[in-house]
Amino acid sequence: MARRRVKKRTHVGARNGAPLDRSPKSMVIRIGAGEVGASVSQLVKDMRHVMEPGTASRLKERRANKLRDYTTMAGPLGVSHLLLFSRSSSGNTNMRLARTPRGPTLHFRVEKYSLCKDIMKATKHPKSGGYEFQTAPLLVMNNFITPEADTADPAAPPKHLEKLVTELFQGLFPPISPQTTPLNSIRRVLLLNREPPAKGSNGTYTINLRHYVITTKVTGLPKSIRRLNAAEKLITSKEKKKSGLPNLGKLEDVADYLLDPAAGGYTSASESEVETDAEVEVLAPSARKILSKREQQRAAEREDGHKSTSRGRRGHVEKRAVRLVELGPRMKLRLTKVEEDICGGKVMWHEFVSKSKEDVKKMDEVWEKRRKEKEERRRLQKENVERKKKEKGEAGEDEDQDEDQDEDEDYDMDDDVWEEDGMNGAEEAADDDEDEEMEDEGDDG
Repeated sequence: MARRRVKKRTHVGARNGAPLDRSPKSMVIRIGAGEVGASVSQLVKDMRHVMEPGTASRLKERRANKLRDYTTMAGPLGVSHLLLFSRSSSGNTNMRLARTPRGPTLHFRVEKYSLCKDIMKATKHPKSGGYEFQTAPLLVMNNFITPEADTADPAAPPKHLEKLVTELFQGLFPPISPQTTPLNSIRRVLLLNREPPAKGSNGTYTINLRHYVITTKVTGLPKSIRRLNAAEKLITSKEKKKSGLPNLGKLEDVADYLLDPAAGGYTSASESEVETDAEVEVLAPSARKILSKREQQRAAEREDGHKSTSRGRRGHVEKRAVRLVELGPRMKLRLTKVEEDICGGKVMWHEFVSKSKEDVKKMDEVWEKRRKEKEERRRLQKENVERKKKEKGEAGEDEDQDEDQDEDEDYDMDDDVWEEDGMNGAEEAADDDEDEEMEDEGDDG
C-alpha cells in the first residue's frame, strides 16, 4: 500500500510552527523606471541602503509594472510600507510614503537632494558602510510636534496631521527598548528634522533627512600612546603597513617619545589634549576563558547560579568619544498632500487647497456613495462565484463518480485547497509532479 504524502515545502501548515516576523518591512520603488532619470534611480538605491536590512535592496522594476502589482505582493511578503519615487511632467521629483494595506499615503515633494557619492566627495574623511547595514538605524525625530504655545499660529498645521506623520515615520523601523537592546547593535542614525513653519505660510511641513554612521574613538590617552596601540594591533593582525609604526631610530629611550610629543614628529601640543566632547564609558573588549562542558555543569549546579567566564574579574571600563560621519543621502521633503488610502481615496489634507465645511460635507457624501457601490459590486461578484461553483459541481458530479471509486489512497486532499485559493502556480505543480514520481519509484523498489 502506498503511503500518504505530506507536503512540507509548499503547504501552508508547514510554517505553523515557525514564529512570525512582525518587524516592519519596506519596498523602495521607482515609478516609471525608464523615465525618472539616472539621478533619481541612484537616489532610490541610496534609500534602499538606508532602509536595510528590512527592505528589498536588489528589487528590479519594469516599465510594465503598475502600483497594483506591488500592493498585491505586499501582503504575502509581509511588506508594511511603500516608498514610491517618481518624476512629474514638469521635472519635479516626488516621494510617496504609504502604509499597507489600507493607507494612509503621504505625498512629498523632494525640493533638494544629495546622493551618497556627493556626500563622500565633500567629506574630509569619508566612511563607506559595511557591517553597519546589518541592523536597522536609530530613528531620531526633532520638532515634529508643535508646542502648545504656537498652536494659535495660523501657519501651524493641524494636530492630527502632525501625529499622523510622526506615527507613520516611527513605523518604518522596529522599536528599540533601552532595557533589552544592546548598544553595539546601534550603528547608524537616521535624523529627521522638521523646519519650523515660516510666518505667512499655509502650514508648510518641511522635513530634512540625514543619514549618519556612528564611530567611536578612545579618549583620555595621549595621541602617542594611541599610535602605539594601533601599531600593536597591526602587528597582531599581521598587516605589513610601515606607515603605522613610529620611527624610534633617532631616540635613545622610548620615554622620549611618550613624554615629548614633538620628539617623534607625529603630534603637536594641541593634538595631545584630552578630548571631552560626547564622551561615554563602555566596557573594553577583553579575552574571556571558554569553559568546558564539565566546568559549565559545575557552574550550573552552584546554588547561587553564578556563571563566571572571566574568573571573577570585572571588565575594564574605558572612555570613548562618539562621533557621527555622514553617509548620505540628504533630502529636503515638503509635505503637499495626505490621502486616506494607498495613493488614492479621500484627501485628508492639502497644502494648496483649502475647503469650507460645506465642501467637506459634500465630499464625504460622494465618498460614502462610492463605498456603498463598491461593497455592492463585491457582494454580486461573490454570489456569482458561488453560483458558478455550485453549477459546476452539480454538472461534474455524475462524471467524476466512477473515477473517485478507482482512485488510489495516496490522493492528496490539499491540492483542492490550493486550487480554490488560486495559489497553485506552475512552479508548485512541477515540484509536486517530481515528488510523486520519486515516491512511485521508491514504492516499486
